[in-house]
Amino acid sequence: MLFLHRIVGGDSVWQKLIRLWPFSSLLALMALTYSSVMRLFGRSTSPEFTPGRRNLFALRYPECVFLHFLWKCYLFKIICRFKTGLGEFDLSLCPQNGILNGVYPGSAPGFVLVLAGYLGRAHYLKVDPSLGLLVKLGKLVPVSRYMSTQKQMLVGGVMVGTGLWIAIIYSMRTVLKGLLSWHGWMFAPHGKITCQIRIWLILVKIFSGMQTPMLYSFQNSLPHLPLPSVKDTMRRYLESVRPLLSDEEHQRMQSLALDFEKNLGPKLQWYLKLKSWWATNYVSDWWEEYIYLRGRGPIMVNSNYYVMDFLYAFPTHLQAARAGNVIHAIMLYSRNLDRAQMKPLMLQNTIPMCSSQYERMFNTSRIPGIETDTVQHMSDSRHIVVYHRGRYFKVGMFYDGRLLLPREIEQQMERILADTSEPQPGEETLAALTAGDRVPWACARNAYLRHGKNKKSLDSVEKASFFVTLDDTEQRYDPANPVESLDRYAKSLLHGKCYDRWFDKSINLIVFKNGTIGLNAEHSWADAPVVGHLWEQVLSMDPVKLGYTADGHCKGEPHHNLPGPQRLQWNIPPECQTMIANSLSVAVALADDVDSHIIPFSDFGKGLIKKCKISPDAFIQLALQLAHYRDKGKFCLTYEASMTRLFREGRTETVRSCTMESCAFVRAMISNKTREERLRLLTQAAEKHQQMYRLAMTGQGIDRHLFCLYVVSKYLGQGSPFLQEVLSEPWKLSTSQTPLQQGELFDLVNHPEYVTSGGGFGPVADDGYGVAYVIIGEKLINFHISSKRSSPETDSHRFGNNIRQAMLAMLDLFQLDKKDLK
Repeated sequence: MLFLHRIVGGDSVWQKLIRLWPFSSLLALMALTYSSVMRLFGRSTSPEFTPGRRNLFALRYPECVFLHFLWKCYLFKIICRFKTGLGEFDLSLCPQNGILNGVYPGSAPGFVLVLAGYLGRAHYLKVDPSLGLLVKLGKLVPVSRYMSTQKQMLVGGVMVGTGLWIAIIYSMRTVLKGLLSWHGWMFAPHGKITCQIRIWLILVKIFSGMQTPMLYSFQNSLPHLPLPSVKDTMRRYLESVRPLLSDEEHQRMQSLALDFEKNLGPKLQWYLKLKSWWATNYVSDWWEEYIYLRGRGPIMVNSNYYVMDFLYAFPTHLQAARAGNVIHAIMLYSRNLDRAQMKPLMLQNTIPMCSSQYERMFNTSRIPGIETDTVQHMSDSRHIVVYHRGRYFKVGMFYDGRLLLPREIEQQMERILADTSEPQPGEETLAALTAGDRVPWACARNAYLRHGKNKKSLDSVEKASFFVTLDDTEQRYDPANPVESLDRYAKSLLHGKCYDRWFDKSINLIVFKNGTIGLNAEHSWADAPVVGHLWEQVLSMDPVKLGYTADGHCKGEPHHNLPGPQRLQWNIPPECQTMIANSLSVAVALADDVDSHIIPFSDFGKGLIKKCKISPDAFIQLALQLAHYRDKGKFCLTYEASMTRLFREGRTETVRSCTMESCAFVRAMISNKTREERLRLLTQAAEKHQQMYRLAMTGQGIDRHLFCLYVVSKYLGQGSPFLQEVLSEPWKLSTSQTPLQQGELFDLVNHPEYVTSGGGFGPVADDGYGVAYVIIGEKLINFHISSKRSSPETDSHRFGNNIRQAMLAMLDLFQLDKKDLK
């Protein structure tokens, strides 16, 4: 065990780690086999997963590298959870809520009930269920010699009763985790609840506790993401690529897959299974690191995404007033998040989803590095940073121990808008560093922004709760020019001028000159549904709960003694300004190449699709397949993002939407098949899509498993022709649906103007399309399409027209009555 001592640096530290480690016997067993895994953890990887040089320390002490890996994958997460309160005790911000999260589904009334029942049984029935433990514990109390025998028994009874209460809590959590590991309910026919599912739902509600859960209450009860077998993944993969390959190509891929399944695959699976035993989620940490943080290209357009304002409603025309209400609403959301006072998202109001992604929503910034970036999250932040006309301002959000009111925030924004000072040299385009390649940004940050006033100002930006841009342009949906106005609006949110958003911040709030708003979000810390939840809450609070005066100002009165915004100071040398200019040129070229198009599809929506007894998501995905074939004359590998938040720390899985069934339907639509045949193929394709979506949500997907096997192969230094080819396949059609809860927040029937425009992202492949869609209410579906102007194969407006035609053609197959079409 000498190598354990080398790692922890001393007996006292090692003893502490042993106390933290819940599987010390498993660790000892792994330590005995370190020589067989030294190659796995003794290599480093480059951003492209290529094997690097062997570390000399790893060659001398390979067992240390193995234990370091265990430390990184398990102990570090335990300590982080202990500090942050994701299922444990978080006493930093709100002690009461931290304790309630830690003991959930237990409660104070439950504790009193268990304690009273135990003590009552021991006192009145003269029966000691603890078999003498009660008396012994009472005597162990330091002041027991000053206590009577009866008081000693009372203290011992309280201790035993508390232990019994904790045991009940952990038993309920264990049972609930087992119940949530069953996903048979998802594969039942839509709208039909069998007796088995009904009993299961009742048991889930019982073991979820009687009190209202808070945001992180279910974290310890969520199951871990299951690891599929190599055989099942190979079978599903070969099935997914069959419509895209010729017979000869498919035969060759079958041979590669069979060779991988019999030889290298089981070895990689063994290592991955080890990780799945001790890691909370065997995918998420590698996914964040290798897919997001190790990318060395620009995150603007390529990674960040945007969210839009209301489509038809314009709450106020005053820029400062809109900023005041929205910033206040976001800060209220942040406060509720810190206190974990929000209810977790639950399917069917019963089945909880993981809330871990919410933790880094605010006070978070991506920090550039030479080989990899990192995500810096502060436990608390009491200010925001505002950008306006090339200047940066630090604005405190609290005064006299309270959060600023909307009118007071508006007052601060008015002060910034009235400031006529000029930007300092290099200040105006400084944020272009966050829009360009990551390595130049890391070099510039290390060389010029780590000392003096630059460091102080940069810390203010990176440690701010979020970033705000008071944009000097006007963006809005214009009924007189709907296409151009929405396309211009989307491009502004996606990249702006390439220097007026801080793309490394978790959230950028953009407030345009005419009062329109939007968000630009960094992708590594969380996925779009989490940001969408924030945005819906903010939009519902802005015009409805907070409101505006008749002349468009925030309600309330200004505070005349409120300290003004603080102008950030910079000293940017000419060498750094040159690097900024280079990054700006890269970013501008990337932004100019984006061809963005938005379609507010209002011909019909979810309501009419449901009358066809087809899943709305499956209907839209099949329409995209038909539109793509009409656009390019061929099928392509298609990506649809599905969430895996039914599991702890789950993020996404890929649904490969291009299937044999969908291709058969598309071919029928462009041939002379009868309506009945087309309708039959449509139904089959929709059912197949739903089945694949369910498999992805329940941990039986394809791509995350293959990705992790690939990472392990690179750690081992054993290349796989099969994995290399699979992970190099381009996604020519990348799609994503953003779920909304606006039906709960707005009365869209009586107030249709409160529909949102949704959001979108940039193109994923050079000659492919990115399509984000949002289903709003019963009668509207918004499509956000992106591609590259430099590609001769793509045209976003052409593809948008093909989507519209495909949707209408598919609806015609059902021959609905005219009254249904109204």
